[in-house]
Amino acid sequence: MKISTKGRYGLTIMMELSGRFGEGPTSLKSIAEKNQLSEHYLEQLIAPLRNAGLVKSIRGAYGGYILAREPHTITAGDVIRVLEGPISPVDFTEEDDPAKRDLWIRIRNSIADVLDSTTLQDLISYEEKSDADNYMFYI
Repeated sequence: MKISTKGRYGLTIMMELSGRFGEGPTSLKSIAEKNQLSEHYLEQLIAPLRNAGLVKSIRGAYGGYILAREPHTITAGDVIRVLEGPISPVDFTEEDDPAKRDLWIRIRNSIADVLDSTTLQDLISYEEKSDADNYMFYI
């Protein structure tokens, strides 16, 4: 499964709103400028996120967008499904070989498990590990 710019930029929007959760509304213009993205494109992405109940819009001079729920309750899977549709790396049919069909299902389920177990809070709290942390040492 390849996540398109819709999914990637949608996660960017949601991470920015998560980082400012509880601080009031954030404009798409500020998100676009900070991340060097097209504000017009972000406007196209925010509508389905709002329609899905993941964000709320606040009108007025100091308006913008806020998360509809706390960052630890929204997963990457929630965002990706709204913007990309169902998670399916391969379109398969019942006519496919059973072994291959099982493989595609396990791959789909693994991807869904990762997306559904990663919250926006996890993403904004992420700390990159040093190279030493990426290796296991045995003595």
